[in-house]
Amino acid sequence: MKLQQIVIIGAGGFAREVLDIFDAANIIQPTFDVIGYIVDAQYGKVGTKINDKPILGGFNWLMEHKDEVQVICAVGAPELRRRLIERVQEIGVKFCSIVHPNAALTRWITIGAGTIITAGCILTNQIRIGNHVHINLACTIGHDVVINDFVTLAPGVHVSGNVILREGCYIGNGSNINEKKSIGEWSIVGAGSTVITDIPKNTTAVGVPCKAIKHRTVDER
Repeated sequence: MKLQQIVIIGAGGFAREVLDIFDAANIIQPTFDVIGYIVDAQYGKVGTKINDKPILGGFNWLMEHKDEVQVICAVGAPELRRRLIERVQEIGVKFCSIVHPNAALTRWITIGAGTIITAGCILTNQIRIGNHVHINLACTIGHDVVINDFVTLAPGVHVSGNVILREGCYIGNGSNINEKKSIGEWSIVGAGSTVITDIPKNTTAVGVPCKAIKHRTVDER
């Protein structure tokens, strides 16, 4: 079977972790051939190897090889990730998703394009996950949760049932979100917070219980 060639957008720490997921998946069933990373020139020299995979070049390289590869974006910041995804969409490259084989998922879950689910996560049922979502190490997600596009869950986040995470929100390390709550578009929940009320869009909120401390403008995003 011919392996699907994959390129990773970004070459930082999370990109290395995403490479680890592909390696783990290939142990179970050889499927992917990660050939390297795509970054703009100021972030890495072509040919530089990171965990044995080279920086291939920038988006011009992707344009030249768009029909040969699939892409996944390993840039953690939701706002920057969206901008990079828009550049890839203009080129017309297909996106792939990846789930670590040590994550526990039921069959009652839908996962969009470009989504990454890392090791140790537990997801129950009737969960809808959008496009280009990052679910980091050891997160738990309860029933009937909706996770919209470009959301990031940092490691150790616990999401109770019937929660809505709206587009582009970022949930910090070790946070807990109580049942039936919603986090607004492009909001940030600080590390270690406990969400017991809805968080409006474009808001930074922290604490136990979690409270809004700042409204985020478009320029700040």
